[in-house]
Amino acid sequence: MRVFVAGGAGVLGRRLVPQLVAHGHDVVATARGTARLDMLRELGAEPVTMDGLDAASVDRAVARARPDVIVHQMTAISGKPDMRHFDRWFATTNRLRTEGTDHLLAAAEATGVGHVVAQSYASWNGIRTGGWVKTEDDPLDPTSIGAGAAAIRHLEEAVLGADGTVLRYGALYGPGATDDQVALIRRRQYPIVGSGDGHSSFVHLDDAARATVLAVEQTARGVFNIVDDEPAPAREWPPYLAACAGAKRPMRIPTWLARPLAGPQAVAMMTEGRGFSNAKAKRELGWQLRYPSWRQGFAEALA
Repeated sequence: MRVFVAGGAGVLGRRLVPQLVAHGHDVVATARGTARLDMLRELGAEPVTMDGLDAASVDRAVARARPDVIVHQMTAISGKPDMRHFDRWFATTNRLRTEGTDHLLAAAEATGVGHVVAQSYASWNGIRTGGWVKTEDDPLDPTSIGAGAAAIRHLEEAVLGADGTVLRYGALYGPGATDDQVALIRRRQYPIVGSGDGHSSFVHLDDAARATVLAVEQTARGVFNIVDDEPAPAREWPPYLAACAGAKRPMRIPTWLARPLAGPQAVAMMTEGRGFSNAKAKRELGWQLRYPSWRQGFAEALA
């Protein structure tokens, strides 16, 4: 199968491309500039430059590749996490999830690509009512991540409208994915807020890549939560990550103080966040995790 990985030079794309190649697929992978083309070539892909926010650039890249399937992994999440200014931090990613998604779907239709698989998000942004763990039948919270929630909704509706596949990845960790977060933990700048009752779901990069390969090969349709087996309470996972990193235990601050300092998204994540179930992905994709718990994954990643 010929697979076009938009965003192949990203933190997940760099784990996905080798798995696709190992499974015998012919991979075309994109980068925004030329700096990472050699890296993509070394991973076994045919590299190509593409600007996901430029419709003409996307049209050219997809038309030349003529793939059987497109995998949308385009994001622009980098640098120090900024929960206080979440919309500003995610501004380009939000555009890639709206404009970029539309460009890819238009190119897919023009080129006759029959299947699109796209990255979505399911960590702490489940609807904030009822139990702490949500399935694909539960809605995402429309206010959990500011403008990002609307961008995710746009991506999911557009891809599902094209009979594609939406993979809702949990918070990604592994090589290159959590370095900035760990740095904040080491400096004790990642506190626990209030009760810490909120839950988040995590997934290791390699497990997320494996699920993506399965979705490509099985031409799966619909929405799948790609998360590990154990949604993590906010009062537990930062101290555990700190211990794995050899750092001091995070401080705890009250909600009233966290709101102006860290922003409403951080407060919601720490106190009201809902995690997700992976039962559907296991059942329908036959997905098996190498890291079934963030506890095991954090410890191994920071050993």
